Amino acid sequence: MKKVLTLLVVFSMMAAVLGGCSKKEDAGETGAKTNGTLVMATNAEFPPYEYYENQEVVGIDVEIAREIANELGMELKVEDMAFDSIVLAVQGGKADIGVAGMTIDEDRLEFVNFTDPYTKAAQVIILKEDSAIATPDDLAGKKIGVQLGTTGDLYADDIEDATVERYNKGMEAVQALTQSKVDAVIIDREPAKVFVKENEGLKILDEEFTIEDYAIAVSKENDELREQINGVLAKMKESGKLQEIIDKYITAE
Repeated sequence: MKKVLTLLVVFSMMAAVLGGCSKKEDAGETGAKTNGTLVMATNAEFPPYEYYENQEVVGIDVEIAREIANELGMELKVEDMAFDSIVLAVQGGKADIGVAGMTIDEDRLEFVNFTDPYTKAAQVIILKEDSAIATPDDLAGKKIGVQLGTTGDLYADDIEDATVERYNKGMEAVQALTQSKVDAVIIDREPAKVFVKENEGLKILDEEFTIEDYAIAVSKENDELREQINGVLAKMKESGKLQEIIDKYITAE
């Protein structure tokens, strides 16, 4: 799911987000420092990185964040929200970190900082099995479904003469495809696999649309936390724990 916030979304939501953060701002510290809780903002519509299982948010990102919290002597609290609210929540202090299959991009860097990447991912194209689309170039002039605020959303805008239909959830974009309301969906590879498995008559185009890095969003006012997380991620990579978590959810093909 790699992702981007537009300036229009930012300015329309900023007042509400910052207004709800006055208590943390008055304290002059993030929630992680004041109460020993590491608050993770995510969008639990992105399997296998974050999704609901038995009414609990689970997945790769949740396990990575919990490992970070444990290493820092904190308790993890997961806040599920709309994807395009995550950066604002981190910026405004409602969350300490944003972990949601999020790609580093210039638009987001205007509002938050990012840790070192913790994994690579790809944007892919979901199609109906009988689609005539054979390469990404064939998307020109087509109707493309994307999840609002994702990098798929960003990249779709660059497709020549394409009409972009934006949905709050990736699954809603896929449902639109099954109903022939769009010609294709651009989304991250791993959730794409899940959606195709769960919806008969769909396929993933062999050629990847983009390759990207996932990282964790942290407030620009909390560089200490970003450095601490980078230290934990380095330790997890060296010990093999990071790959162990990823392999638990993503099996080799």
